[in-house]
Amino acid sequence: MGSFEVPRNNPWLTVEMLAPEGMSAASVGGQPREFAGWQRVVQRLLAKMPSAYGLSTASACEALSAASRDAVEVDLRMVTDAGPHRMLARPVLGPAGDVHAVRLWIGPVGARVPVPAPAVGGIWDLASQTIRLPAGVTELAGMPPEHYAPAMSIAELFHRWTGFDRHAEVLDLLYDPNPGASLQFDVTVGISGRWLISMRARDDLRTRGAWLLIEDAGPVDPHAQATTLERVALREAHRRAGTHLGVLQVEHASISHWLTDPAPWVRWDNLASPVEVFHPDDRAQLADMAERLRSGAAATVTLRVLNHCGGYTPAALSLYPYPGYSARHLAIAEFVRVAVPEDSAPVKPRMVVERSRCRTTLAEEVGAAWHRIP
Repeated sequence: MGSFEVPRNNPWLTVEMLAPEGMSAASVGGQPREFAGWQRVVQRLLAKMPSAYGLSTASACEALSAASRDAVEVDLRMVTDAGPHRMLARPVLGPAGDVHAVRLWIGPVGARVPVPAPAVGGIWDLASQTIRLPAGVTELAGMPPEHYAPAMSIAELFHRWTGFDRHAEVLDLLYDPNPGASLQFDVTVGISGRWLISMRARDDLRTRGAWLLIEDAGPVDPHAQATTLERVALREAHRRAGTHLGVLQVEHASISHWLTDPAPWVRWDNLASPVEVFHPDDRAQLADMAERLRSGAAATVTLRVLNHCGGYTPAALSLYPYPGYSARHLAIAEFVRVAVPEDSAPVKPRMVVERSRCRTTLAEEVGAAWHRIP
């Protein structure tokens, strides 16, 4: 992560409050702090400022507590040996209006206060297998208003991230929410956007799943990015061959993410729940494959998948065990359309917000990959 450095302008400290266990430092000036003790981070910030006796972690705790308790901005003024100072605290809200984090800034009265980067909270609900996000997420790079929906599957969120390879870690936490489990990582969104994501598992009266904090971390540094030309080329080879590979949560009957371009004849996004991809009468059949896959054996099953006309299309799925996943719920699946008449019975009508496909185009990915080559 590099050494701890404070910019010339005093930075904002983001203190996450994602779980009942307590709070910790998520980032300083947009740089990840990996759930470090917030008191220690505040002390280091104060130590790098001119001597200002009168500022302390106690006063910082007062500002943080007031902002989180009342979900309001706080501006504390204090007299110090170095002149009057202030502490600003701004809450970061989730989709239900809960405080997922508080931004804290400390500096002299009259000093320029930097504008904090956009940030929002999110909630993963295991029962529905969806992530709920507030409308404020459209202020982050890579999430234009026309792509926003109040809830989406994890596959839809993964589909916005380019060059990401920590899917299994994320899915492990989301689908096996053990209180105390946490994860922090950054992702590239589209071509040049970057998000810092902190998440904590929860299993309490409020949520069975996880709470998330998503911060806009600024543009991608092209020199820090690994070359992805090989990844793009492999994806293009699958596209030309007509291969469609996805990763399934077998026991939960849902698509977790696509390893290739999505099968164009499968309606997998913009659904009330990701389980709707599979016909209600076929979901148990898919879940029954879990035990066979755990033994290391492959399996083949024909299921009906939702199409863009509202009916179902038979698809042959070749399932293979997903290597190295601790909870063992995942399988690699190849989707092959079965050439038989489709069941045209429409699905139950629902209100949906139509969104255009959000995946970066292949041409854009190739261009970005070339620019990252030294």
